[in-house]
Amino acid sequence: MDLIEIRYIFRFNGLHETVDIQLDADNLELVNKPGGKSPAWAKLDFYQCPHCPLDAGIHPFCPVAECLVDVVARFDKILSYDEVDLEVITSERKVFQHTTAQRSIGSLLGILFPASGCPHTAFFKPMVRFHLPMATRKETIFRATGMYLLSQFYLEKRGQKTDCDFTGLTQIYENLNILNIHMADRLRGATQTDSSINAIIMLDVFTHALPFVIEDQLEEIRNLFTPYFSDFYQQIKEK
Repeated sequence: MDLIEIRYIFRFNGLHETVDIQLDADNLELVNKPGGKSPAWAKLDFYQCPHCPLDAGIHPFCPVAECLVDVVARFDKILSYDEVDLEVITSERKVFQHTTAQRSIGSLLGILFPASGCPHTAFFKPMVRFHLPMATRKETIFRATGMYLLSQFYLEKRGQKTDCDFTGLTQIYENLNILNIHMADRLRGATQTDSSINAIIMLDVFTHALPFVIEDQLEEIRNLFTPYFSDFYQQIKEK
């Protein structure tokens, strides 16, 4: 099995935590899921999302919650606004950033959620493969919309109906918003501090905002594509 390995190193308050992530390069599922008995708050029917397609008889535990068990245990004593020196190591690069606990944990969750096995988060697996730690709002808009349009390219090649108006992406993010709300509810009973909860809330702020960005026709980044509106591009395309 070919693996994609990503290492997150958190340094804070004179301490450090290292989180090693191993993904199956073929399906981008987590290979090194935490072992041991999962807590009650990770059960599928504990604050289960109303739109969850999983059956508790087959999946007794929520796949996203199971991925959070280790995160909660590691960061239960750190506050969301505590300063963190974050180092992220992949096969392509190293990234260093001085940030807050909630932002650094949020970046980690950007890998764990899609790779967890949850059907609602699986749509973001392409972004996991090309993970960009600590991505900004505009970077995430570009990556998410670009990923979605590429998915439509592959659908067209399969002879299936395509969607270039981002209707499907809007629904995916609306479903993710519901998931984030219920995941935060789970964590409120599981952790003594707010860092993991606020990391999810920060992710959800963008999740909630993206459909409105799409409604505004992505005006935030429209200017970047000015060369494609030119007569010169039309000449190139028509050759």
